[in-house]
Amino acid sequence: MQQLLRRGPHRERRRLDSLRSMDEILAELAAEQAELEALLQGLSLDQWSLPTPAAGWDVRDQVAHLADTEELAHDTATGGPRQLNTEALTFTSPEAFTESGCIKGRTMDPGAVLEWWVSGAAKTREALARKDPKERVPWGLGMSARTLVTARLMETWAHGLDIRAAAGEPPNITPRLRNVAWLVTNALPHALTVAQKTPPDGRTLRVELSAPGGDTWTVGPNDATDVITGDAAEFCMLGVQRLKRADAATLKADGPLADLALDNLRAFL
Repeated sequence: MQQLLRRGPHRERRRLDSLRSMDEILAELAAEQAELEALLQGLSLDQWSLPTPAAGWDVRDQVAHLADTEELAHDTATGGPRQLNTEALTFTSPEAFTESGCIKGRTMDPGAVLEWWVSGAAKTREALARKDPKERVPWGLGMSARTLVTARLMETWAHGLDIRAAAGEPPNITPRLRNVAWLVTNALPHALTVAQKTPPDGRTLRVELSAPGGDTWTVGPNDATDVITGDAAEFCMLGVQRLKRADAATLKADGPLADLALDNLRAFL
């Protein structure tokens, strides 16, 4: 199975778990957000009302949700008034909490919603740039500032997929997905906890993904008992739950832990 990912001498193998600098990850977050902003700038007013794959959400709702979560990320990182773990407790359900940003956005015109998101995203990047990459931020169960930057990129890309689908645009598949694949892989213990699944004893996992540009992204021990192989974009789409496993044509699981992982991938809280 692993030989399927070794087609020709041009393919380089890069480990997903190798640490990069905070500046590099922040630059990739800014690039992801700028690409989505450019797409949104080109939409007509009517297109902002197009339905997206998220039931009940149009394009404006998607952008409003991103804007709202940027405010939460900024305040959580800086000790501001809208900290995620505190504000979430003021709502009757996680769904009501998530919907609150959309409700605010529905009172605004699309241009104002776009400015809300763009300015909020910039403030979040600036705040995180001032932090030690290893500093813990109380976002959900808690994560490093470096991981929170990666999580913002993941969320931007995931909701960008919904917006692109509504606008009739293809998914944006770039080397920046390395960040999303890393997050999906490292969130697996959390994903199994949420799904109330217990991993089989004595099993270890390796992931080998065919990446944009012809490289292979890997994580996990070389002698792992279980292996996931396939296309990196499909792996990321599955991890952000924009693709069903049955529709992931390239993803293969070799072993019970690999199979359990593909059934339950989840990159978010």
